[in-house]
Amino acid sequence: MTEFVDVVIVGAGISGISAAWHLQRNAPGKQFAILERRDKLGGTWDLFKYPGIRSDSDMYTLGFHFKPWATDQMIADGPSIWNYLDEAATENGIADHIRYGHKVVTANWSDENRRWELTIERDGERFELHAGFLWACSGYYNYDEGFSPEFPGADEFGGTLVHPQHWPEDLDYQGKKVVVIGSGATAITLIPALVDKGAGHVTMLQRTPTYIGSLPDKDPFAARAYRLLPEKTAYRIVRWKAILQATAQYQVARALPNTFRKALRTMAERRLPDGFDYDKHFSPDYKPWDQRVCLAPNGDLFKAIRKGKADVVTDTIDRFTATGIQLTSGAHLDADIIVTATGLNVQFFGGAEVLRNGTPQDLADSVAYKGMMLSNVPNMAFTFGYTNASWTLKADLTSEYVSRLLKYMDENGYDTVVPREPGSDVERLPFVDLTSGYIKRALDQLPKSGSKAPWRLKQNYLVDLRVIRTGKIDDDALEFTSARSPVTV
Repeated sequence: MTEFVDVVIVGAGISGISAAWHLQRNAPGKQFAILERRDKLGGTWDLFKYPGIRSDSDMYTLGFHFKPWATDQMIADGPSIWNYLDEAATENGIADHIRYGHKVVTANWSDENRRWELTIERDGERFELHAGFLWACSGYYNYDEGFSPEFPGADEFGGTLVHPQHWPEDLDYQGKKVVVIGSGATAITLIPALVDKGAGHVTMLQRTPTYIGSLPDKDPFAARAYRLLPEKTAYRIVRWKAILQATAQYQVARALPNTFRKALRTMAERRLPDGFDYDKHFSPDYKPWDQRVCLAPNGDLFKAIRKGKADVVTDTIDRFTATGIQLTSGAHLDADIIVTATGLNVQFFGGAEVLRNGTPQDLADSVAYKGMMLSNVPNMAFTFGYTNASWTLKADLTSEYVSRLLKYMDENGYDTVVPREPGSDVERLPFVDLTSGYIKRALDQLPKSGSKAPWRLKQNYLVDLRVIRTGKIDDDALEFTSARSPVTV
């Protein structure tokens, strides 16, 4: 017989661990399974192996509220984050629910059977697993392939071409000339690490500048709090300090962009060499947070430039050559290794095909309810974290809400919930309010946001605390039914 579980969680990274913890706490009667396509938990923090991999937000908010990050090390490296996630899953009995090597190929909602019928691939074989509720916690990008533009002449390059998402563990870059194409979070993390670990010289080649902030990687306030207070009390205080600080910075950036730009410039110029052309290389023509603002802990990127071990070139690529990159300006960058830190390919729901009664569903036609459920898609939630703050803050709120929703359904005899299609008075808007390349490339694949609540994403944790954590479950935008009543098609 086909196995049935109450809830299937897809993905064993931050989002999946958060979902499982809240299910156990708020809906303890629910049987659940976590399906993880890889052979280890951790998601992003298991996948990426490039030098310097680290958090780009503070660990007091990237960490879970239920497990203190009990150190003053505010920005952490990838292995430390993976260990933290492994401990969280093991200590809370979550690891026992993870089924590794399970890839969801298709997810079909059956109105007749009032359940999800999942096709799972494991070790090259396929089988079915049924679930009452499906929870997608698989992130938003393609784990198999990062974004790599077609570069003319790439096959002529005689050196090594690498994408950070598939970094060779045996890559020898000691004393080598390295060109990193891109200026996003990955490039800004990678370049100082390559310099520190022995690369000869590293050049960041960017088409356009990126805003880069500089913050310390350790928090002296946290150090004092942990020294003077009980661990849980200290963590609560340190976490709220980080939340309020990050929220205030974002609000200032949006309300007073010139003030924010000036602050970024001051932080950078304090560390850059005299005469460095900041306007050309680090002053974008868009407003802060139209695209993500990247973080250089302790100004490490700027310090590497000051030491002469790294530089920045703002130009466009004409073609690759046997020995490097020919630029449109006529200059040539010599390279032994070229790293294409050119971004991600967005992929919703881990690439699984979503169907209803056997008919494929175009999720781009759906509108996101509170940024976690989709109109006309029954009994499914997804976790999508903040783009302007820690992913985990929104993941935890989503987990709280979904577990409360499931408990409410049990208490009231419902077995199905579906967000209704919003009316014509709700304007359809892009799901994510960013102009970053990886988002723009995927707009036609993503669901929509709406122009008013509960369809509008606020990207503000303090607002969402009220709307999500304490908002009522019995919302007019949701339709609840039981086996005694029909499901809307």
